[in-house]
Parts: sequence; C-alpha cells; structure tokens
Amino acid sequence: MLLEARSLRAGYEADVLEGVDLELEAGTLFAVLGPNGAGKSTLLAALAGVVHVRSGTVHIAGVEVTNADPAELARCGLYLLREGRGTFPSLTVAENLRLGSARPEREQADARTKVDELFPRLVERRDQLAGTLSGGERQMLALARAFVAAPLVLLLDEPSLGLAPKVVDEVFSVITALRAAGVSIVLVEQYATRALEVADRAAVLVDGQLRRLDVGDAGAREALAAGYLGGGRGK
Repeated sequence: MLLEARSLRAGYEADVLEGVDLELEAGTLFAVLGPNGAGKSTLLAALAGVVHVRSGTVHIAGVEVTNADPAELARCGLYLLREGRGTFPSLTVAENLRLGSARPEREQADARTKVDELFPRLVERRDQLAGTLSGGERQMLALARAFVAAPLVLLLDEPSLGLAPKVVDEVFSVITALRAAGVSIVLVEQYATRALEVADRAAVLVDGQLRRLDVGDAGAREALAAGYLGGGRGK
C-alpha cells in the first residue's frame, strides 16, 4: 500500500477526525467527499503533517511518517496542494515551474515536454507573471507545479473551487492525465459526481469517519446523499 492511515484522530481545538482509516494504492485516485465542515481539508492537512495527529498512524510506502515535518514528507514524495494556493504571484509561469521541479536532471526535459502537453495554455503564458493569470490558469499552474515536483502521492484540496464550469472540465481532464502518468492522488472535491467519475475508490467523511462508497454501484449517489445528511465538525 502506497499511503496508509490508521485510526487517525486529529483536529484543531477538538478532534475533527475520529478514527479515520484510508488506503491509497499506487497509481490510483481516492476521492474524499462529504458536507461542508466535515473535516475533509483537515484530513489532508493531517496526512501532510500540517495538523497534528493526536493518535493513529500514517505510512508512506511502508515507512511511518506520522506527524513528520512537511519538508520531510515532501522528500518522501507527498505533495499537498491546498485550496487556493500553490503558485508564486511575483514569478513568471516558467520560473514557477523551475522552482517547483524536484526531478533529477535527466528527467526534467521529459517532464517539461509532458507539462507542455498537459497544459498548452501555460506554454502561451510562459513569460507572464503568475499573479496576472486568470483563476483557472493559476489552478492549472498549481497542478503543473505539483506534477514537476514528482510526487508519489498528491493530495488535492478542492481543485475546482470557484472555477467556471468549462474550467472545471479542464481541471478534471488534467487530474485524469496526472493519474495516467502514474501519480497517486487523494482528491477532496465539492463536485461529488465529477469526483466519482474519475475515482478508483471513494468515501464520504461524516461524523469524523470515512464511509466507503462503491464507485461502480448505481446506488452510490444515493449513499452519498445519505452521507451528506451527517453534521459537519471542521474544515
């Protein structure tokens, strides 16, 4: 198992996660859905060492990394792309990508070629300051930076938030392409139907725990709706 969380309890003042179990296999996408305030962002932050885990464990490729420093987790191959973040506004698109690259020199040319294929609009904006891009373009740049960072595990927090429907389509196309390129993804997403379309596995976070969904089951949407009836407890 590439990423494994067991019995996670975490939160800010009070526990938001109350015994969360999560498993992510290599090359797959796991969607975490749920109502606003359920703790989805808190879960990603706990996995990434941003929020303290009070009990439970996190392993990456069999190595325990519970409460490891975010920089150490990055060296282990875990990359958190938080809602509304991920770029440097005062740098150009090209500079953002160079700064984000963690690949060996021999792989960087191939990575740049792949980025050009996945993000053709960024090629046109290569010399433009990131702060002058549209919201959709900034999100594409953030995803491109995540790709060149060569993560084993990519944690995506609401990548479609605030974007126009057409741009949401583009974002999900890129997410699908990233998975096809071998990136393993945990996706927190407000568009549940879209997330289920691209997910290999999924669960609803409600009442502090993950409730599994069968993404191939015709009744998954009904189960999802039932899960959304639970109360929110955090971010």
